[in-house]
Order: sequence, then C-alpha cells, then structure tokens
Amino acid sequence: MTVDTNAVLPGRNTVPAVRDHARGPAPVRARRRPQVLPYLLLAPAILAILALLGYPVVSVVITSFQQLNLGELVRHQTVWVGFANYQKVLSDPDFWTITGRTLVFTVASVAAITVGGLGVAQLMKHTGRAVRLIMQIALLLAWAMPVIAATTVFQWIFDQNYGILNKTLVALGLHGFTGYDWFSTGFSTLTIIVILLAWQGIPFAAFTVYAGLLTVSADLYEAANIDGATPWQTFRSVTWPALRPILGIVVFLEILWDFKVLTQVWVIRNGGPDGGSTTLSVLQYLDGISGHHYGVAAAVSVLMILIIVGVTAQYIRLLVRSQEVDL
Repeated sequence: MTVDTNAVLPGRNTVPAVRDHARGPAPVRARRRPQVLPYLLLAPAILAILALLGYPVVSVVITSFQQLNLGELVRHQTVWVGFANYQKVLSDPDFWTITGRTLVFTVASVAAITVGGLGVAQLMKHTGRAVRLIMQIALLLAWAMPVIAATTVFQWIFDQNYGILNKTLVALGLHGFTGYDWFSTGFSTLTIIVILLAWQGIPFAAFTVYAGLLTVSADLYEAANIDGATPWQTFRSVTWPALRPILGIVVFLEILWDFKVLTQVWVIRNGGPDGGSTTLSVLQYLDGISGHHYGVAAAVSVLMILIIVGVTAQYIRLLVRSQEVDL
C-alpha cells in the first residue's frame, strides 16, 4: 500500500489519498435481467382477449371479401368476390350521408353525456348528504334500467296522442302541441335518441367524475378562496387539472359506445322516418339481418372499425399532446 502525496493539497486539512494495489480495479456490476414473471402472468389474460376479440374480427374481415347471401349460406358455398362488397358500399351516396350523420350523432351524444355528467358530479359535490344520497339512488335506478324498457318509456313520453309531454304542454296553455309528432323528421328523432342516451349515460359519467372530485384536496380550494379566486378560476385552476385525465377516459369510452348504438335507434323508429335517423349500425343491420347480404354487412362492419379506430387514434393523439404541453 502506497500513499499518493500529490493528492495532499497545501493549506487544507485533507487526508492523503490511499491506493490499494492489492484489490485491483473495482468490479463491474452485472446487468439486470429483464423480469419475465409479470409477462408470464399476463399471458393467459392476453391470449383470452385475443381469442375472444381477435377471432370475430378476423371472421368479419374474411366474410367481407365473400358473396354471402342467404343462398350461399344455405348451400354452404364460399364465393370470393374480392373488394366488390367494399366497392358497392363506398359507391353508394347514402353511405356517406349516413356516415356523416353517425359522426354528428356520436359527437352530440358524447358532449351531452360529458357535460351532464360533469354538472351532476359538481352538484353532488356541493349538496348535503341527504340530497346526495337521493341523487345517487336516482342515478343508479336510471343506470340499471334495461335498454328496451328505457326506450319504451321515452317512446311513451314523446307519443303523439298519449305522450305525457304533449299533455303537459297543452295543460300549460301551449295548445299548438296537441297531437304534435315529435318523430316527424330524422333530426327530431335523433335528438330524442340523444336525450335518451344522455339519460342512460350520465350516471356512469357522473359517478366517475365525482370519484375524481373526491381526490382533490380541500386545502387547494381553501388556498384559492384565500387568494380571492372566483368560482370559475377555482374550477379552471384546481378542479379541471384533476378531472381532465378522468374526463379523457370517459369521453374515450363514450365514443366507443355511442358510435355503435343500435338498439335505441332501431326500437324508436327503425331508422326512420324515411331513413332520416339511420346510422351505420342500422345500415349494417338492414343489409345483414333484414336483407340477408352478410358479405356487404361485413364490409360495413370493417369500415365502421376503421372509422372508429381513426377517430379514437386522433382523439388519443390530441389528449397526449395536451398533457405534454402542460408538462
């Protein structure tokens, strides 16, 4: 063992550096091996999801390249037609009209559910325990009601002759609503369906947002109050940063659910009047089940998948970009 005198600096109370030649160079740490166990534990669930979702998707894609009408289905024949089904669907002007209508209908439904859920969650946050309990029970009852039952109730509410809405408006002195037909146009029919979807979807959004509100510390609201912030400034600076990731998930799920709504649209007026409330899901049903053109219906299904993938991918990209800007 030797002492390095050059390591001693004059004028400072230092200890000479000691070199240990017997030990040699410091050992090199071994690289950490990747953990395989978590992936092995996730493998059964991933395989099950691929089996449950992957097989139907592949089957629909294969069917979209076939001429599969009722005759081919009965005779168990496989007739490959290539992109003929897609060409037939895309060359139909009604398809593009229905696609635009479906996108507008989805945006309106998602906006109504998101805004309504946010408002109800804020109301539950600032009400007393008894009122909040009544609201939560009412939301659960609305959420638990079967789709067909809820749709039937809304049909009765807006019925032309026996609806409670027309009777109430006439009792209030608005006699112009005597026998008024709320389903006379496709726009009014879709508006009622949007209200129905909002009534069914607001409970989920409200409970989700309310859970997010409970995570915001009361100290932040107190600090904002001391600083003299207005309610809008408090919401923008304190509440909104905590709710934005949660609302992002809610909007994403609502887009997936509302884009493919079939039951409510079909039960209300079968896509009428005169096809004015027909969406892509109804078009798929009309071509596949009613018209027995299963190859064409499969092509519509594939196009629906591509549209929703494109819309959700754009939404996720904007969501990630907004989070990066905040960081």
